[in-house]
Parts: sequence; C-alpha cells; structure tokens
Amino acid sequence: MVNRKEEIRELMHLSPSDVILRAGDHLKVCNNLEVLYHTFAQDIFNEILENNHQRKPTRIILPIGPIEQYPILVKLIQENDIILEDCWFFFMDEYCDEQGSALKIGHPLSFKRVAKLYLFDPLNGDYGLNLKQIFFPNEFIITKLDNIIKEIGGIDTCYGGIGIQGHLAFNEPCPNIAKLNSRKVELNPFTITINAIRAQVGGNLENFPKKAFTLGMKQILESKRIKLYCRNGTSYDWANTVLRIALFATPGDDYPVTHIRNHSNYVIVTDKDTLEIPKILL
Repeated sequence: MVNRKEEIRELMHLSPSDVILRAGDHLKVCNNLEVLYHTFAQDIFNEILENNHQRKPTRIILPIGPIEQYPILVKLIQENDIILEDCWFFFMDEYCDEQGSALKIGHPLSFKRVAKLYLFDPLNGDYGLNLKQIFFPNEFIITKLDNIIKEIGGIDTCYGGIGIQGHLAFNEPCPNIAKLNSRKVELNPFTITINAIRAQVGGNLENFPKKAFTLGMKQILESKRIKLYCRNGTSYDWANTVLRIALFATPGDDYPVTHIRNHSNYVIVTDKDTLEIPKILL
C-alpha cells in the first residue's frame, strides 16, 4: 500500500519545470489566471463550434467553480452567433439546505443562481438555448440523471475544477468512489472549510451547507474527455499540492481525482502560480 505522506512529500519537491516535463501532454500551463479563464472559455466554445459544424450534439459536464470563464464564453457565443439548440449541459453539483433539498435559486450559494446569472440569462432568447437540456442535480432528478446521460449517448467532455482533497464535483474520498453514481452526499470538513473561506461568508462554518447533490464519479470517468482547470484563485496556495497529486500520485480513493489517470484522454490546465513549489515544505 502506498505511503501517501511520503509520496506527496516527494511530489512537492518537484520544480515547475520537472512537473511540466513529467506531465507531458496531460498538463497545460497558462501565464496567469486571466489566460486560464480565457482558455477555459475557448475550450468550451471550440467544442460547441466544431460539433455544430459537424451537425453533432454537444454533451458536456460543467462546474460552478471556477465561474470566471462563463462571461468570456458568453461573449464568444454572442460575437459568433453560435446556436446552442443541440447542446446538453449537465452541471456537476448543488448544495442542499438544512431540509436536504437543493438550495433555492434565490440562495446566495446556489450554483444554479450563478449559472443563470453569468451564463444562461445573457444567452436567453437568441441562441436556441433549450432549457430542457440543462440539468442541475436536485432531489427531483438525481435518480434519473445517469439514465438521461446514457439515453443521449454519454458525455463528450467533463469540464471541472479540483477540490482540496481531490474531489471532482462533490465526489469526495470514499471506498469504491470510481464506481459510484449520482447521489446525495455529506460533505467532509475539509471541503466545508475551504469552500466557506472562498465563499466570502465570513468563515460561517455553522451555517454553511453540509450536504449536496452530485453527479457520480462513474459518469465523470465515463466521459470521452476530461478537462480540469486547477488554480488557487486566491492569495492562499491551497491547490499547489492537489495539482501534483492529480498529475502523479498513485490512483486511490483517498484522492478521487487520481482515478483520471486510468482514463485515456485527460488534461489539466493550471497557471504558473499554482505550479510553484509552496514557500514551506512539510
């Protein structure tokens, strides 16, 4: 069994140039966050454009976190008059309220609210957006999502971020995580803490959501392509470690993102800041 602590210690000593060389085509490094978000938007746009030209549907998984790519994507779609009628959008996850239901769209932490504000409202009306082909995990659809994905022919690309303990969507460390379907989950303390810090709620852990609905890790890993965008995005260097874990650590359920390395087509996009060795090595 792998000694995870020692493995991570070794990975954290890798210089940025060592990481780039070792990762090869599985890593793309952007100069800064602005370039990363433009790259993210351009990647989604290019996929939709190519599929439209080939008269093929676009079936993708999208995250809320990061979100800075969506205004850029909207501008690209508007400037090029792209029609979205053949697009299927599956969002990764959604928080639950204290009663166990998905957060209402008026809640400040609602992922659906963010997507509506930054992506769908600006595109509503002129671009053929089909609201029946947009899915957010909630109590009404969570048991149907996996079959819907199968019925439309599967996911072409899963786009996403990476959580501090290697979660994709809210697929956190759990036995046999790679085989689990879409479901309601309890969030672990690491996720709650880092998300509360980044959500500008003043560190209000007591009232931060403790449960969520998530697409399954199985559905993510069955996507034809996986594209992940790993960045600190704050003054905290919280993602430098999980970037190296995602790229090089032995696949295991304790860091779910490591399972992507059994996939035939994945890439991680990062920026120079997140690629750096931390100031303090443990």
